Amino acid sequence: RQRERQAGAGMEGGGQHPDPPSQPQGERLQLLLRRSREAKNCAYCPYSRFPVGAAVLTAGGEIFSGCNVENACYSLGVCAERTAIQKAISEGHTSFRAMAITSDMGDSFIVPCGACRQVMREFGTDWDVYLTKADGTYIVKRLEELLPLSFGPEDLKK
Repeated sequence: RQRERQAGAGMEGGGQHPDPPSQPQGERLQLLLRRSREAKNCAYCPYSRFPVGAAVLTAGGEIFSGCNVENACYSLGVCAERTAIQKAISEGHTSFRAMAITSDMGDSFIVPCGACRQVMREFGTDWDVYLTKADGTYIVKRLEELLPLSFGPEDLKK
């Protein structure tokens, strides 16, 4: 299921179906998208010059944001998605409903790297990921679409 929308656009028209109840809607979705944009502005990326922001919505309705933080020792940098998730976990949240990811990419939607997809997968596959462009348009994907045939905690119990 793929939908492309302008942030702030309504649900009507185009034969689009309303979001399922588990997805953030209206003001909550706009806040999630805005928090990811705000986080992007805090990115520390002197080497790549590629700022990324992310915001994760917990099952309880709280939003935690994060940005990418680079390091001169490149492998020690951390992505925005993992920063947001780690902030949420450090505050006691391990159940997530959605994540929004923002960058300055104009022609393509930002997507999480493989490492971030795996970290996200640790907390289930049934949550939504809003992939944005610089102009505010976005598509929404289920995490299971971004990481098919994934390996998770339940596989260690087999």
